[in-house]
Formats: sequence, C-alpha cells, structure tokens
Amino acid sequence: MPEEILQKILALREELHQHNYNYYVLDEPTITDFEFDEKLSELQALERNYPQFYDASSPTERVGGSITKVFPTIAHEKRMYSLDNSYNFADLKDWETRVTKALGQPVEYVVELKYDGASISILYENNKLIKAVTRGDGFQGDEVTGNVKTIQDIPLQIPRSTSQRFFMRGEIFLSKKNFERLNKAREEEGLDLFMNPRNTASGTLKLQDSAEVKKRKLSAVLYQVVSDNLEHSTHWKTLEAAQEWGFKTSAFSQLCSSLEQVEQYISYWEEKRHTLDFEIDGIVVKINRLDQQAKLGYTAKSPRWAIAYKFKAEKALSQLLSVSYQVGRTGAITPVANLSPVLLAGTIVKRASLHNQDIMNKLDLHEQDFVYVEKGGEIIPKIVGVDTSKRKPATQKIEFISHCPECQAPLFKIPEQAIHYCPNEDHCPPQVIGKLYHYVSRKALNIENIGQETIEQLYNAQLVENPADFYALTKEQLVTLDRMADKSATNIIEGINKSKQIPFEKVLFGLGIKHVGETVAKKIVRKYPTIDLIQSAKVEDFTAIDDVGEKIARSIWNYFQKPEHLLLIERLRNYGVQLEQHQAPNRLQSTILSGKSFLFTGKLTLFTREQAQLMVEEHGGTNASGVSKNLHYLVAGEKAGSKLKKALALGTVLVIDENEFLKLLED
Repeated sequence: MPEEILQKILALREELHQHNYNYYVLDEPTITDFEFDEKLSELQALERNYPQFYDASSPTERVGGSITKVFPTIAHEKRMYSLDNSYNFADLKDWETRVTKALGQPVEYVVELKYDGASISILYENNKLIKAVTRGDGFQGDEVTGNVKTIQDIPLQIPRSTSQRFFMRGEIFLSKKNFERLNKAREEEGLDLFMNPRNTASGTLKLQDSAEVKKRKLSAVLYQVVSDNLEHSTHWKTLEAAQEWGFKTSAFSQLCSSLEQVEQYISYWEEKRHTLDFEIDGIVVKINRLDQQAKLGYTAKSPRWAIAYKFKAEKALSQLLSVSYQVGRTGAITPVANLSPVLLAGTIVKRASLHNQDIMNKLDLHEQDFVYVEKGGEIIPKIVGVDTSKRKPATQKIEFISHCPECQAPLFKIPEQAIHYCPNEDHCPPQVIGKLYHYVSRKALNIENIGQETIEQLYNAQLVENPADFYALTKEQLVTLDRMADKSATNIIEGINKSKQIPFEKVLFGLGIKHVGETVAKKIVRKYPTIDLIQSAKVEDFTAIDDVGEKIARSIWNYFQKPEHLLLIERLRNYGVQLEQHQAPNRLQSTILSGKSFLFTGKLTLFTREQAQLMVEEHGGTNASGVSKNLHYLVAGEKAGSKLKKALALGTVLVIDENEFLKLLED
C-alpha cells in the first residue's frame, strides 16, 4: 500500500511539474486552472497523510505559508559582480575597442533587456532547487529559498541538465499589471502606496510570510548559468539549453554580429520599452563566446566581457496650466502643477507634484511657464526645471495660497518647516474624510469593506461626519449608496459591530490625534489605561511618559479640550467601543531587551516596522517615537535619513542594522 501511494505521489508531482512548464515557460497550457488546482489539492492531501514521502521540490512547496523570522546570510560560492554602465553609443564603442584589443579577434554579442528587479542566485543539485540567495553585496546575500519557491516562473525541479550542480542567475521582478493590482488593494485599505515595482519586488523577497509573497505574484527571468562544466561554448547556446531544461529565459534577447546591430537593438527598445508589461532600465551587452569571457576576466567590481547601457531618466517639456492645492488628512497643503498633457514614460502626464512653497520659490515658477517634468521610476512625476527662454514677459510669479482651498480657513506654517497647514481639522472636508478613513484602517479599528469611495459617499450624503456616526448607520441607509449591494451593506454593518472589540490602544490611535502614532498610543494607554484618565491628565503628565515630548503632549491635551471631541468620546462609549485597556495576554518571550529602547528608521527589508516593534515588546524592550539622548538603539534600514543623522550627531545612540538587531534577540 505505501509503495502504491508513493508511486501516485511521484506521478502527480511529475505531471504538475510538466503543467507548470507548459504554462509558465512555453505559454501553452494543456489543462484549465481548475483542473490544475484539483490535482494540486489531491497531491497536498496525499503528502499531508503520508509525510514520510516529503520532497522539498514538490509542486506543493509553491503554496507558501511558512514563516521565516531570520534570513541567514550566505556567502556566494561564485561572486555576483555588478556591471559597468554606459550612457551613450560612444561609451559602447570605447568598450568594444578595449575588448577587441585585448582579444585580438572578432566578437559577437548577446543583447538582453535589463529587467528592473532584484538579482537572485539559485543553486540546483541533481536537477532540484536547493537554495536561493539574493545578490546582497555580491560576496554574500540573504537566503530566501522559501519565498523563491512560491514564484511560478522558477522550476523546483527540472527534467534534466548536463551538470549535477550549477547556479542559475536571474532577476525577480513585479509586472506592471500586478504592481497596479497591489497598489489598488493598498489604496482601498488606506495604506501607503508602493513607490515602484523594483523596490516592491526587492522588499517582497524579504517578507517573513511566504504565503504573502505568493499573493503578490512575483515573476522571474533567468539570464545566466554558472557552472564549472558547461556543455556549450557560447552564452547564447547555454541560454537555449536552459530553456530546454525548463527555465524561463527572456524572449527578447538577440544574438548580434556587430556593434551596429547592438545599437539598433538599443534604439528600438529605448523607444518601445513602455509597451512591455515590466520595467526595464537599460540593455545588457555580453560577449557571446565563453572562452573569450574567460580570457577577458574581471575587474575588482565588474566583468570585462559585459556592459550595461542605461536609459536616461525621462524628461518632457510641458506648459503649466495652473497650480492647485491638495489638503491631506493632517491638514498639510501640497501644491500640484496642472499641465498640458504630455507623453512621459509611456503614459500621458497631466499633473506633477510641486511639494511645497520652498520648491516653488526655488523654481521661480510663473504663470504659463514651460516646465520640465521628470519621471524616474516613482509614481508621481515631478517638476525639475523651468525653460525661462519661453517665458512671456508679462506673466506673474505664482504665490503660495494664504487660505485653505477647501474651507477657506487661514493657513499657518510651523517655523523651520516647509509645509503649510489648515487648522480647521474637524470641519475641513478632506481632513474629515481622511480622519474617517484613518479610523477604519487596518492599523486602527480595522473595519472591513469600507474603502475611500464608500467613506466619501457617506460623508457627501451627510450620514457620517465623525467616527461615532459609523455606529449609527443602518443597512437601509447603506443600500441607498451607489453600487452598494445588499450583501455588501450587511458586511459593512458586521465589520462596524466587530470593531467594538478592538483594543483601546488602537481606538486611541484611530482618533487621529495629531502626532499620536501607534507607538505613542500604546505608551499612553500603558500609563493611563482609560479614556477618562487621559482626559484628566495635564501636559506635564504626558511629558513624563518615555518619548512623549512637549509637542505631542500639548497636542493630546488640546484634543481633549474641545467640547466636540468630548461629545465624540461619549458617543463612542455609549456605542460600546473599547475606551479602557483590559488585561492583555502576556506575550513576553524573554526579558533580553529589558531597559533598552529602540527606534526603526529607513526601509526595512527583513521585517515590517510593525513586526519589529512587536519583537521589541515580546522581549521586554520599549519602542521610542523619536531620536533623543534617552534612545539606546537606532535600527537603520536602507536610505535612512534625518533620524540617522540626528543619532550620529548625538553620539550616545548605538546605530545598528537589521541583522544586528536580530542577533540581540539571540544573545
């Protein structure tokens, strides 16, 4: 009986591997998605009931669900070099001259699209995926095998190869379609949008939950086989063989016999790149013959046999039609340039950010100016300059507004800051809508099925003006809204009722008190576990709380001085919302961080900021809200800015990276 089960499992695995190859590599599926899922479910059930037949290369390993808290740092057996860059054809010609002089013989080239994603090195042994490691610094990277296994473009096992052990090098990326899908979902949840597909792909590879990685639907393309015993003598033939083995290689690569053909290829894709469903930032040119590659060798940083042609950041000239002003949830005013439509990076651009008054003054922006718009990989284009030669003599300089464009309240500007604010936080429509959306967001009351559009409809219909109004809504009121089905209305009411069980610290955060983030809300609730205690506290009481300064303390105190806020609190109390902290279960795993405070800054790649703060609390530490002389550790991620500078200037704060933070938990 077990032998029969094993044979059935092996047959299902082989069949599913073949279907994956047909679908993702050949783009020729032979069964429906439903039929595939049925067979996968059958295999999952068999493997669950017969764990002795486990195989790390099974198609079921793509499902995800494992949690990885630490990604081990692994040294690359074969270094992952970076490429030298060129920005024009003259640079390419110089490179060709150096190459042909060193070789003393003619060359041919392989040209490939330079996918804009995250580089990966994948070890295969006996035709099975063993380990996947990020590029890192080229000498070592992070092992992300579990996450890479969820990517359908990467085979877990291959039918055959000519080498028992080899590395596949490639790029993991996010298609434009999936990037837009992710951002649409985040927008509906009230989360910050991802900035670009490249950073999103790189960050996704470091997510701790492989099931979440699978949901994001990363893609991959393999561009190099690294082995000590390659069968073929050229890079081109090796790529063809890799595709036969079951790897997805780029369909857009080309073999060129001259530099003129290379330049034609580059010119074509520089114009056509926006027709692709993925981002590229240039073209990679490689010497085709492997013996010539070996002879040319490497510099300290790069292979001499390859070079990248980088596309320039795209810039376009457009005429300024007007400047409008957006009001954010906190009352911050952002100027936006409205432009004559212009084609930029494959899309029609009509608006671009001007950021603040200081930027406008620096540009010396006038009415009807012709401005340069740039889109360098970010979502929102920006104005980077003005063509003053086209400026009409009589045009007026554009002055920053003095009153809110939505409610006409006089604006104010905090000294030494560049941003203007509208003070009318409780009656300015965009601020009210923003606060309502903040209240229902995932990190606050987490009321499901209420998105931005629904909140705007509720506000415009005068059904909701503050958070307490959510609890007075009826299903009959909701179904009167546009595109609101009976089932959707029922789900919203259920979500509102469930929010009454959300802990007090999240309710306090959800009120949207200026300068009170998640960490500050937790610390206040620990000190004052009921809303009544908070209301009766004074400014100096709040400043006595660790990391609560004068600005935050005064903001909290001011909030509770307003009669309309006190009325809101009473209404929430009457509706049964949690306004006192009940004894939480003890999540303390150790006291190893006891007496130590932590602050996380920059782009974190090994965990989210929320996960990091939870780890600090689980091990007895405290989370700080800002850099001060009382801060013990600043954990700096990528592109850390002002907080890092301030910590270094103080000289008393220990600055560590994410890996060093994780090591603290192991001591």
